[in-house]
Amino acid sequence: MPLGERVALRAMGPGDAEALWRWNHDPEVMRWMDDTYAQTPEQVRERLTERPRNAYGDLLFGVETLDDGVLVGLVALHGAEPEKGIATLDIYLGEKTCWGQGLATDAMRTACRYAFEDMRLHKVTLTVVTENHAARKVYEKVGFVEEGRLRKVFRRDGAWYDMFTMGLLSTELR
Repeated sequence: MPLGERVALRAMGPGDAEALWRWNHDPEVMRWMDDTYAQTPEQVRERLTERPRNAYGDLLFGVETLDDGVLVGLVALHGAEPEKGIATLDIYLGEKTCWGQGLATDAMRTACRYAFEDMRLHKVTLTVVTENHAARKVYEKVGFVEEGRLRKVFRRDGAWYDMFTMGLLSTELR
């Protein structure tokens, strides 16, 4: 289990369905994220039950606080191929009471350290809506740099937004 200073990353399972359902149905949590069609808690549990085991190319971790073991978010590393040495990272904290406490930064560092040390990747990439200033601040603090801009590809509240593509090389992790 990858450990950070304040969080631990662990495999997610059917027991996490209620939290995941709650986060995915909270408009504030999902504000700058791609959301899917509404699902029932049972459908979320079924999806987690049927999900293949974590493997090199597709990892899904729950983010737990070390002090009390509460599940506060998730992080995924997907699309990894040993031949390319690159994976895409997705992260969010669903427990709003944990926002602004440095847990997302610690989870990012922990996931990237795992990607570079355990998976032996050379680069981690992500995309972020340009208006998601809080997330961008976290990514930049960890060492991610802007590599490109995707114009008008994210729609929210009737408006189109740009997204940044960002990358972090194994030598750049802070």
